[in-house]
Amino acid sequence: MSTKNTAMQNTISPVDGSVYVSLELAGQNEIQRVLDNATKAQAGWRAKSLEERKAICSAAIDAFIAKKDQIAEELTWMMGRPIAYTGGEVNGVAERGRYMISIADDALAPIELPEKDGFTRYITREPVGNVLVIAPWNYPYMTAINAIIPSLLAGNCVILKHSAQTPLCAERYFDAFSAAGLPEGVFQFLHVSHENTEALIRNEQVNYVAFTGSVPAGAMVERNAAGRFIGIGLELGGKDPSYVRADADVDNAVETLVDGAFFNSGQSCCGIERIYVHESRYDEFVEKAVALTKQYKLGSPDNPETTMGPVVRTAAADFVRGQIEEAVAAGAVAHIDESLFPASQKGTPYLAPQILTNVDHTMRVMTEESFGPVVGIQKVSTDEEAIALMNDSDFGLTASIFTQDKAKGVELGQKVETGTFFLNRCDYLDPALAWTGVKHSGRGCTLSSIGFEMLTRPKSYHIKHP
Repeated sequence: MSTKNTAMQNTISPVDGSVYVSLELAGQNEIQRVLDNATKAQAGWRAKSLEERKAICSAAIDAFIAKKDQIAEELTWMMGRPIAYTGGEVNGVAERGRYMISIADDALAPIELPEKDGFTRYITREPVGNVLVIAPWNYPYMTAINAIIPSLLAGNCVILKHSAQTPLCAERYFDAFSAAGLPEGVFQFLHVSHENTEALIRNEQVNYVAFTGSVPAGAMVERNAAGRFIGIGLELGGKDPSYVRADADVDNAVETLVDGAFFNSGQSCCGIERIYVHESRYDEFVEKAVALTKQYKLGSPDNPETTMGPVVRTAAADFVRGQIEEAVAAGAVAHIDESLFPASQKGTPYLAPQILTNVDHTMRVMTEESFGPVVGIQKVSTDEEAIALMNDSDFGLTASIFTQDKAKGVELGQKVETGTFFLNRCDYLDPALAWTGVKHSGRGCTLSSIGFEMLTRPKSYHIKHP
């Protein structure tokens, strides 16, 4: 690890390009102190009853919600989501955290086996130790809580390394757990460089890594954890598809999918990035989707009337613009005139939403993750063609089908290569369901009762009666 501790980390707000917060990066001594504190605290924390751990986690959620207005304003300025919506993330944290607390008794209960003459046998779920959570900026609180609460409930200690774009999120979580009376060392955070993040993953005092981010960064986690034989959870990229069948409720599909494509300026892990529509409903769908998209109000996210803010940085906007320009040069049709969105300006992170038709899979916009406000709509003639196109991707986080035939929809869903399948909805995370991906969308799982299995290890008891 680097011994320097004087380097600064500046968070540039996409709202106006200003430095929103400047923080000192931890050096080797501070990093080691945090690791030692976690290791020292873990034995006492795991010794507490589950009821005690649940009570502290519940109190932390209460303390977090009490700061909702402050948290929402900071989030808007750090990553650009409209102030009208940032408070919703606080509510999402409460929903997920409280659900995981509610199922902890059953999820962490020993597995009792049938009696065997002369023997008692059971399996307990033991904490793994110290969990390193590396969280992203796009849903900085909700992605982090997926691992934080179940880790703590299971008796682990947590070290949170948050994105340099949203560093105050780590501090707000720390404030909430401190207010709840969490013992010192059980939950800590670090602002560290990329170099020291890699060193943390290699450190023998880290026993599990929960990461959300890009595919290349996920590969970095795997490289640094290789040979350590520890668990890692990776939620990586996506190019989430949807299929609108001939029998779909088109109005519902339009309303749902346009929101799924453009909410959070298209910067959602499970946002809709490509849509396939049966040829019999294609023109109707496109016309209505374009009309709805034109109703967005792009502007400064601190304005309560804004419904679409900037993307996270100018480079991200330029990347999406490049995908659009390449597609149009190859024959795609752009349906949204940027002049309808005066705030959309090259050289800034403000980018108008865009709908493209006459697209195909030779275009990057249909195969490469965009993570911005653009969606391609492609005409199909059969269910089989739609499923083949949905599966023609390196990614598999979520996928959706819109149809009024539930049985047929589920049948088709079984053929889609994805971690979560939606019918007649999209872009939603239910904490009762396993959050997982296939292919380059990652591996492992958070949330649901299965999420606890990732953050614990089984210990078998085979007891012969005297």
